[in-house]
Amino acid sequence: MLKLGDYNTLKIVKRVDFGLYLDGGDEGEVLLPKRYVTPQMHIGDELEAFIYLDQDERIVATTEAPLVKVNEFACLEVAWTNQYGAFLKWGPMKDLFCPFREQKQRMEQGRSYIVYVKEDEETHRLMATAKVERYLRTLPEPLPVREGSLLGLRHGDAVDCLIWQKTDLGFKTIVDNKYQGQLYDNQIFQPLRTGNRLTAYVDHVRQDGKIDLTLQPTGRQHTLDFAEVLLRYLHENNGFCDLGDKSPAELIADRFKVSKKAYKKAIGDLYRRRLITIADEGIELAKS
Repeated sequence: MLKLGDYNTLKIVKRVDFGLYLDGGDEGEVLLPKRYVTPQMHIGDELEAFIYLDQDERIVATTEAPLVKVNEFACLEVAWTNQYGAFLKWGPMKDLFCPFREQKQRMEQGRSYIVYVKEDEETHRLMATAKVERYLRTLPEPLPVREGSLLGLRHGDAVDCLIWQKTDLGFKTIVDNKYQGQLYDNQIFQPLRTGNRLTAYVDHVRQDGKIDLTLQPTGRQHTLDFAEVLLRYLHENNGFCDLGDKSPAELIADRFKVSKKAYKKAIGDLYRRRLITIADEGIELAKS
């Protein structure tokens, strides 16, 4: 059975002037237009192709990678609008429709929005919705945390993070295309905006199933890695740094792009190794 809005592995069964036909099983033959055909494609070969509906609602294939698949979240730009809704750029030649009823605010041409891609239950066409909260997974009720893990995630795990929405606390995020996460302002040491996609790290999985994140790896290894960065900085700056463990977090973040907590841990590690001395005005390399 073909998976609309996703990748399918299909066999090439026929060559025509305007492309190749692929075996779509019960759906019949599926056209791969000539613009996507390469000399390496032969009848009988299996081909991984993305399947969607063209302008005439016919099932077609493409080898171009879309920006998002069905049942995923993405930040997409509005290509144009009409009296029925907005049409979003997502890779395939046919733009992705987001009707007015699925918009949280009236979408404007040229602006980008976080959306979820789904198959319409009535028409079976692919469509976008900006009401993404409906499609984020949450636990039905609080569950106890066992061995520091909920939802299969643990403290320190690397996750895919889509920046979703600015709040008074920081940014709401979408984690691994499934869950709601939160990046707090005191964990952000780089410019962020809605639509950024980056790697984040699980700081804490809350009882309500939402995930607190950090942009830095956590744990002992990260402390050791940054300690070496700080040590190199001292060697390159006459053995002195004017930032100590009581310095403002903003100054530390601006210079080293790490949190004050990470900075203090690195200082502690270097001090225990007797590589630095600590003074009120900062830190310096220990005299050998």
